[in-house]
Amino acid sequence: MKQYNLIIVFVAFSLSIFGQRRDENNVIKTDTISSSKNYQLIAIPIAFYTPETEFGFGGGGQLFLLNEKNRYKNRLSNILFSGIYTLNEQLMIEITPQIYLGSGDYFIDAHYLLEVYPNLFWGIGNNTPDENEEVYNQTTHAFNIAFLKRLPSNLNFGFQFNFKNHEVTEVQENGILASGDVLGSRRTVIAGLGAVFNYDTRDNTGSPNKGFYYQAKAQFSSELMGSTQGFNKFILDLREYLPIGKRSLLAFQLYSENNFGDVPFQALASYGGGNRARGYFFGRFRDKNMYVSQVEYRWRFKPRWTLNTFALAGEVAERPEDFFSIKNIKPSFGLGARFKIFKDKDTWLRFDYGSGIDGNSGIYFGINEAF
Repeated sequence: MKQYNLIIVFVAFSLSIFGQRRDENNVIKTDTISSSKNYQLIAIPIAFYTPETEFGFGGGGQLFLLNEKNRYKNRLSNILFSGIYTLNEQLMIEITPQIYLGSGDYFIDAHYLLEVYPNLFWGIGNNTPDENEEVYNQTTHAFNIAFLKRLPSNLNFGFQFNFKNHEVTEVQENGILASGDVLGSRRTVIAGLGAVFNYDTRDNTGSPNKGFYYQAKAQFSSELMGSTQGFNKFILDLREYLPIGKRSLLAFQLYSENNFGDVPFQALASYGGGNRARGYFFGRFRDKNMYVSQVEYRWRFKPRWTLNTFALAGEVAERPEDFFSIKNIKPSFGLGARFKIFKDKDTWLRFDYGSGIDGNSGIYFGINEAF
């Protein structure tokens, strides 16, 4: 894959910002436009460019509920919403409520997505050739909601409902998806229940300086609940942040995903992207099983400036026992820089360059750390 994944986000910062968080589009909140004792509304102007989308623009906001606060981690309930349109006629609308109840003893985490999005597909497997690349158009409605209970000592456990409706509206003539042999090549509905468990001791979520984050998810999609296929998904995400002296940090992540049953291609484990496998297009390789292991060294040479270097390796496979063949591993190496936007808030601009094998590479510009 010889295209670069270049994302540029322009944001007009205000002098007074109540809080920030990171989302998949690497957007931060800005410009307080309404405030009272009970809420604060912050506007989000958005603009970016990628080779896949060309110029994209939009906006949104974040509503902070000032009376609904997690007293354990000093985090506020909020509702994030955004809308983005691109010159390639792609549309993305997202709404993400995160609500704390009982002063943080209970947590509701929900997400709605409407996406009209042309994408790229190379087939299924760990060694799909570049010449397989084809474009397909897809419209997605997705909704999930999780209800978690805080347990003692930074533990959280809860249940989740997932729903996704993928409508493939256009495929490339004589392409892989046009054959109809790929599960999900016409329409896929994913619906089911799941369980979530996490252990979180990080000092902050956007750019941790120390602590641990361990998460395990189990998701069960059933035809009894409306799914077009029945399958199960298990995700394990393990992260550690180890300070080295006063200015340096080593960050580690091990991510694994395993799917069992009749899995449509939209739900397969996807290798690549700006967070888990920098240097590869997101979804460049897809299959039922995947692991990614990455390590990053971060050196804060000035109070508001950090340099980093990272290395990662991983792969996808139909069966876990096919992992760890040297010829199949997909490594990547890279470096980058960070700039702290506000002196008193731990929010950072991030620039990374990642280089994989076989011409794969990527440039990433966004907010906060990759993991």
